[in-house]
Amino acid sequence: MTTLLLLHGWGFDARLWDGVRAALPGVAAVAWDRGYFGAALTPEVAGPVVAVGHSLGAMLLAACLPADVPLVAINGFDRLAGEGAVPPRVIDRMRARLAQAPVAVLDEFRLRCGAPAATRLPDTDALADDLDRLATMTVPRDGREVLVLHGAADPILPPDMRATTFAGARRETHPDAGHLLPLTHPGWCAEQIAALL
Repeated sequence: MTTLLLLHGWGFDARLWDGVRAALPGVAAVAWDRGYFGAALTPEVAGPVVAVGHSLGAMLLAACLPADVPLVAINGFDRLAGEGAVPPRVIDRMRARLAQAPVAVLDEFRLRCGAPAATRLPDTDALADDLDRLATMTVPRDGREVLVLHGAADPILPPDMRATTFAGARRETHPDAGHLLPLTHPGWCAEQIAALL
């Protein structure tokens, strides 16, 4: 049986996947957690896997899993900062402010995404480490099967970037969605994942 390996993006936690998991009854799913609001969780997964990552989670999964593991990149990317992507100064500003005002930086980002403010105090070190990854990391294309799901109204990822990330991947775009497809459109995400399975 194939297991879904789920990984959330920056500023969120494994609860991001609750709606998607509920819309996939009978599908085995395991969620990793980066530890922004508590202990990090990296469970072991045996057998065939399909990786499903949101935003930063997609890039991290593509970087750490073998190339024969298919990936569903939801609001995802293989590089966030740079030419044709998010201007590096945006992330640099967040990195500079994070040490002094972590809750404000986190909540501003979440509100820009369309999510409510966080209800728990964040682990600033965990957030800072992954902001560094967002600023510098690029995942080379390794031939893996990738399905890219985006929202046409994503306020975080520029349109040109959404069109070119994970070059050669199959793409589906929800016309009314933003950067939080697993929260705002879990049923649509589940349909795309189920079709891949």
